[in-house]
Amino acid sequence: MATIKEIKELLATIGDLDSPIFKELAKDSRAGVQKEIQKRKQAIQAELDENNRLETMLRYEKELYAKGISLIAGVDEVGRGPLAGPVVAAAVILPKDCKIKGLNDSKKIPKKKHMEIFQAVKNHALAIGIGIMDNHVIDQVNIYEATKLAMKEAIAQLQLKPEHLLIDAMELDLPISQTSIIKGDANSLSIAAASIIAKVTRDNLM
Repeated sequence: MATIKEIKELLATIGDLDSPIFKELAKDSRAGVQKEIQKRKQAIQAELDENNRLETMLRYEKELYAKGISLIAGVDEVGRGPLAGPVVAAAVILPKDCKIKGLNDSKKIPKKKHMEIFQAVKNHALAIGIGIMDNHVIDQVNIYEATKLAMKEAIAQLQLKPEHLLIDAMELDLPISQTSIIKGDANSLSIAAASIIAKVTRDNLM
């Protein structure tokens, strides 16, 4: 009879809730085995749920892929709300169909996970641009215009020329086709990637 440790190792190789191995192991009356089965089923379900969430967040990108557009830059900023410090914008081009586990609107990512997801975005991204407008610029042109300037700077810093921009609730006077998305950082993976890059960059500056 297999030990619980061996069964745990076997369960770790299963990625499908309908696997016949679950049915076979269900006959094992040991409480420890049943507990491991439940744990593995919950882990698989969590992975499926996360994959579905990421699929949903790729819907704007997928519409563009269908039109033959693959170099899509997500653009977002942080620092419009706070009273002190600069406004920081980021532009990020991810590879086609790129899914990064845990990537979400930076406000929804636990603080302790910020660096890990920031690093994952940096590892996957085809190009990253950052634009920073300090308090002097903000005082001169107002926060709304400073945000636009930071976003334009971030796009200009990209190593690849984007074919389309997905922007969080903004429109920019640039000769690049673009889509403004309300709550973009929660609805587009590309904008969410820009959101975490901008957030961690600004936190490091502060």
